[in-house]
Amino acid sequence: MNERIKLRLADKLQFLYGSTALLDDLDTLIAACAVTPRAAELTERDVLVIAYGDHLQREGEAPLAVLRQFAERHLRDSVSGIHILPFYPYTSDDGFSVVDYQQVNPALGDWEMIRALSGSFRLMFDLVLNHVSVSSAWFQGFLNGDPVYRDYFVTASPDDDLSAVVRPRTHPVLTPFQTRDGLKHVWTTFSTDQVDLNFSNPDVLLEVVRTLLFYVQQGADFIRLDAIAYLWKTPGTRCIHLPQTHAVVQLLRDVLDAAAPWVKLITETNVPHAENLSYFGDGRSEAQLVYQFALPPLLLHTLHTGDARALSVWAAALQTPSDETTFFNFTASHDGVGVRPAAGLIAEDDIEAMLQKVLERGGQISYKANSDGTRSAYEMNITYFDALAVPGEPLERSIDRYMVSQAVMLALAGMPGIYLPGLFGAGNWNDGVAQTGRARTINRQKFDTAELEAALADPATRYGQVWRRYQSLLRLRQTQAAFHPNASQRVLNLHRGVFALERGHLLAIFNVTDMQLEIDLPVGGWHDLIENRHYRNTIKLVPYQTAWLAPEEAT
Repeated sequence: MNERIKLRLADKLQFLYGSTALLDDLDTLIAACAVTPRAAELTERDVLVIAYGDHLQREGEAPLAVLRQFAERHLRDSVSGIHILPFYPYTSDDGFSVVDYQQVNPALGDWEMIRALSGSFRLMFDLVLNHVSVSSAWFQGFLNGDPVYRDYFVTASPDDDLSAVVRPRTHPVLTPFQTRDGLKHVWTTFSTDQVDLNFSNPDVLLEVVRTLLFYVQQGADFIRLDAIAYLWKTPGTRCIHLPQTHAVVQLLRDVLDAAAPWVKLITETNVPHAENLSYFGDGRSEAQLVYQFALPPLLLHTLHTGDARALSVWAAALQTPSDETTFFNFTASHDGVGVRPAAGLIAEDDIEAMLQKVLERGGQISYKANSDGTRSAYEMNITYFDALAVPGEPLERSIDRYMVSQAVMLALAGMPGIYLPGLFGAGNWNDGVAQTGRARTINRQKFDTAELEAALADPATRYGQVWRRYQSLLRLRQTQAAFHPNASQRVLNLHRGVFALERGHLLAIFNVTDMQLEIDLPVGGWHDLIENRHYRNTIKLVPYQTAWLAPEEAT
């Protein structure tokens, strides 16, 4: 590695451990990571689909092979990449309680299938670095008194003051385990099956770097740092966003800059908006992308109320610290719609109204524990389509409202991420919730590929209608340099019922109401790229219409 990166790594190691002893080991790992460079720049063609390895199934075939077949057949001309949710052996949390970081779950397929997929698509892998499964070899070694793993996990005393710890769950932060060395209380941020790794032990950091570079060798273009905000634990603090956590992110960025500078870090921090943005660092030191967690609840609020003002105020303030950084925009994911990211952006009464609408539409609310012993809403568990659909209304109206939400997401500065079921407007999977007893299962339905493809091909079905409209928007978006992740963005305040953006030379206008609105346009002629219609001075928008307008001289 070059001297500049070596000095940066040495600074991080000194801060974290008071020593640079790990530097030679990192240098060896980086030198051994010999891979062919891949494309680095993000463009308007970059859109990722988010999918479980077994989201698509066909009897007798490995799900990863089925995913590749579907993607090659249906997605190559509309998206550029796939975020394959954790595909490693696991024991719970649908993949996020990892048993072995460097193996593919044999029920899904193998590394050859992953590498084959990377030949056609940019891939995002999860680095689930906050915790591992209690069934992992590392934790079993800890339980059995193996000196190698004695300090691999965060332990504390039940008498320690942990009242300030920020929790995303309601169970106790410590879980007792009987080990060969006696009873120990292990930190379990997310569940009693997910034990938190001890990054104050430099050997743990070294193992994680080894895994990071292994993923690069297997074809990863993006590395998602799962639950990164909670990484470093210091009793007596909030144990979230600690300086040491940011230093670890910076160190991982340094490692990638040295070994594979085209690979981008993306941080998963389901926290209030301002805290989320901190993971950009100075624009060159930490993640290149952060999840736009405020967008899903803001869009729900906007379309529930027909009022775009909160969304407009938030979007007008968006900025990134450098042209090396951008947002990962999404509306739905494998998890629910976060409530905490909306704090300070939506009034408390409006948040309560949103929660009530989600319950009325068949969703559930998950809660977190607060330091004062109370609990508060953490996320809304519901599919995004059903969160927006008014019970009893015509299907066409529900589809229109859903599609305008997706069009807003596609138009905002950043790179879009689309949860696979969202491509066709999947609804709540209540049978799944009944089977597992877990609220998050409501939007984790798996699909028989033949049945799904038949529905997508049928224009009479909801799936078919959403799919066609979504694919059309994606293909159109790819043709417009104005949708480059870092193209200029300015919010226009045209009407409280309209969200409007200038992206480069384009004007994107969205009617977020169930009423027809007549809107004054900037001087000049405009061509709607979606409807292929021409406007001058004004545009009449039907309920939930999207218009992507180009100046007539540009078309």
